[in-house]
Amino acid sequence: MKRLLPRSAFGQMALLICVLLLINQSVSYFTVVKHVVEPSFRQINTLLAKQIKLVFMNVADDGREQLPTDELLSEQFQEVTGLRVYPAYLAPKFGLNKATHYSFLSQQMTEYLGGKTEVRVAKEDRYMVWINPPQDPYVWIKIPLEKFDDSDFSPLTFYLIVIGGLSVIGGWLFARYVFRPLSKLQQAANQVALGEYPERLALNGTTEIVGVTRAFNSMAFGIKQLEDDRSLLMAGISHDLRTPLTRIRLATEMLDDKEAFFKEGIEQDIDDMNEIIDQFITYIKLDREELPEKHSLNDVIQQEIKAEQAQGHNIIVNLQDVPPLMLRPIALKRVVANLIGNAKRYGGGEIYVTSGMRNKKVAFFEVADNGPGIPAEKIEQLFKPFVQGDNARGGQGSGLGLAIVQRFVNHHGGKVLINNRVQGGLSVQVELPIKS
Repeated sequence: MKRLLPRSAFGQMALLICVLLLINQSVSYFTVVKHVVEPSFRQINTLLAKQIKLVFMNVADDGREQLPTDELLSEQFQEVTGLRVYPAYLAPKFGLNKATHYSFLSQQMTEYLGGKTEVRVAKEDRYMVWINPPQDPYVWIKIPLEKFDDSDFSPLTFYLIVIGGLSVIGGWLFARYVFRPLSKLQQAANQVALGEYPERLALNGTTEIVGVTRAFNSMAFGIKQLEDDRSLLMAGISHDLRTPLTRIRLATEMLDDKEAFFKEGIEQDIDDMNEIIDQFITYIKLDREELPEKHSLNDVIQQEIKAEQAQGHNIIVNLQDVPPLMLRPIALKRVVANLIGNAKRYGGGEIYVTSGMRNKKVAFFEVADNGPGIPAEKIEQLFKPFVQGDNARGGQGSGLGLAIVQRFVNHHGGKVLINNRVQGGLSVQVELPIKS
């Protein structure tokens, strides 16, 4: 049952309004039928029953035991009532077969005339009521209904349609008014989750929604302030660290050739520290300063691959057709460089880079190596900053490489998949949504 109910608040409110409207329309319909339509039909049947009784009273006054026919009725009576009497065998000729039997009219007429009565109604230029009375079952009495037409019921139909339409429109507008701010709030929350900070949301809607929106604005502003402070702090630390590192490098240049071993080790440590500082800055600023633009995924990958191949690295490339995507090319190059760098550091052999599409909805690229891989239970930990794989994959670097990759991919609504290859090695696959 729960699966059939809408999950969104808007859908649930719309369903509730429709159910209440249906109940309201049903009650209105049966109320009108019970207190307006049914009494009207009873009144009409009462008048018709009285005319039938008058017919047989007129025949009885004549004093003869024979069927009441038009000849036995006075011209004045026929002119006033429009009533005609036909023998049963002649009635079909004058339109009885075109008339429709009505059970509820027959039941009421049976009650009024004191015996089994059949009532049929035919629509010609006006409505004609055919009655087979219990006083004489061998005749059919045809009575026209003056001033009775379909339009008599049109106000009820028009009322139900107008009230129903206004209720649906009003319910839809109310639900839209209530939930439109929530939709904007959801979009803004998704932007904050991706590291983007929209302008303060307007305080629209009900009191509760205004309160939630105000709290969200304060939260988003606080998060942005914390992010800016962290970026400023990391930038300051990075700048302050580079100055002593530069001094240390200058000092090592002044060392004697006899101390070349120490000199080489110090310079390597300085390079590693500079690389770690660069990764810190990249992690903080990745995907922030660059605006997305329509770009070819394969072109970005090929540019980074050519740079690696120029340094003599063996990379096997298999790039399939992928439509242009909204990308930040510089950030994507850093991602590809991180993945290839990890494959070089831990793979110890050939590197495989592929790209393609799935179901015309997702574009992907994959970087794989033939190294020792990683235990399956430790794969999830690789996405955490400053966390590295086990000792089989080495202990170099800062542990920010895959954190940077995931940060970029999350900002683009994609995901990162890491798996151990059956033939050995690790496969890192990046999926990006194809958006129009």
